[in-house]
Amino acid sequence: MPKACSPATRRILICHNVEDHEGGGLNRFLALGAHDSGGGMQFNMTALAMRSAANINAVSRLHGDVTRQMWAGIWPGVPQDKLPISHVTNGVHVPTWVAAELVELFNEHLGASWPAQQDDAAMWDAILSIPDEDLWAVRQSLRAHLFGFVRERARQRWTEERVSIPRVVAAGTLLDPTALTIGFARRFTGYKRSDLVFTDAERLARILNAASRPVQIVFAGKAHPADDVGKHNLQRVYRRALDPLFAGRVAFVDDYDMHVAHFLVQGCDLWLNTPRKPYEASGTSGMKAAINGVPHLSIGDGWWAEGFTGSNGWVIDGGAPPDNPDATDGADANALYRLLEEEVVPAYYDRNAQGISRRWMAVVKEAIRTVAPQFSARRMVKEYGQRMYAPAISAR
Repeated sequence: MPKACSPATRRILICHNVEDHEGGGLNRFLALGAHDSGGGMQFNMTALAMRSAANINAVSRLHGDVTRQMWAGIWPGVPQDKLPISHVTNGVHVPTWVAAELVELFNEHLGASWPAQQDDAAMWDAILSIPDEDLWAVRQSLRAHLFGFVRERARQRWTEERVSIPRVVAAGTLLDPTALTIGFARRFTGYKRSDLVFTDAERLARILNAASRPVQIVFAGKAHPADDVGKHNLQRVYRRALDPLFAGRVAFVDDYDMHVAHFLVQGCDLWLNTPRKPYEASGTSGMKAAINGVPHLSIGDGWWAEGFTGSNGWVIDGGAPPDNPDATDGADANALYRLLEEEVVPAYYDRNAQGISRRWMAVVKEAIRTVAPQFSARRMVKEYGQRMYAPAISAR
C-alpha cells in the first residue's frame, strides 16, 4: 500500500496518482477490485472475483436480474442482457429431506428407481395418481410426528433443565394436533421479516383462534451472534409465543438444527416465508418443505419467483412500492392475512365425508410434482457441470 494511503478496516482504499515504487503490479491488482458503491472508489472483493472469474452465476433467476443491475458498472457500456452473469438456481438433496413415509409412496407410484431420475419432470407426473386418502394419511402422520417431537422436547427441557413454565408453554405444548400448522424456520435476520405476520396482532389472533378452523404457527431458527437486529427479531417472536392473545397457537422451538428442521419441513402443513424483496438470493427451506407436500406461502422472491406455478402454493404480494419499507410491510402483511382468510384456511378445512380436503390435496400434489424435479440438487449439479464447469475446462 503506498504511504499516502491510510489503512481502512476490512477494505483497501484505492489511491490514485500515487507513485508505485515497486512497479505497476500492485496498482494493476488493486484495479481489478476497484469499485465505487457510492462512497468513493474502494477495493471490493466481489469486483475482484468477477473480473477474475471465467464464469459468473447467481443462485436463482431473480438473483441474476438483481446481480446484473448491481454490478453493471464492472462492464461499462455493456447492455444488461449482455453482461457475463448467468444463474444456476439452488436445489436440495431430495433423498436427505423427503420423509420415509413419502418414500414408500414414491416407490409404489413412481418406481423404486425414482431417486436416480429425480430431475425428470415427466416422471413426477405420477404423483397425481396417488390416492388422496393415502397421501392425506401420510401428511397427518407426519404432523403427528412433529407434535410428538415438540412435546417431548418441551418435556425434556422441563424435567432435565428445569426451565420455567412459560418456556414450556412457548415450546408448543398447547398446540392442537389437528389444526392447520404453519412453519417458519430459518436464520433470523432483518430482511426476512420474521415478525411480519404479527403486524396486526388482533387480526392474526382471530385467524388463529377461529373455533371451527384453528390455525397455529411454529417458529424455529437462530440469529448470527453479531446480528443484533436478527436477535431482536427472534426475541420479539418468542415473546409472541408467550402472549395469551394467541392462546398457545404460536410456538418457538429452540436450539434449531438439521434434526429440528427435518421434523418441521416434513410435519407442517404450510411453509411461510416473508423476506423483503429483493433481498432473498434463493432460499432452500421452502424447497425442502414442498417436496414433502408442504405448500409454500411466500413473497415472490428468491427461488419462489420461478417456482410458483399458480397452483402449487401462494404468493404474497401487497403491491406497495419498494422504496417505502413501512408501506411495503403493511401491504404485505395485509396480503398475507387475506390469503390466509380467503384462500389457505378455507381450502384446508373444505372436507368431504371422509374428512379429506380434495382442494388441499390438489395443491399438495402440485407442490411435490413441480418442485421436486426443478429444485433438486441433482438438477443443480448437472446444470453446473453442463453450463459452467465443462465450458470452463474446454476454454483452458
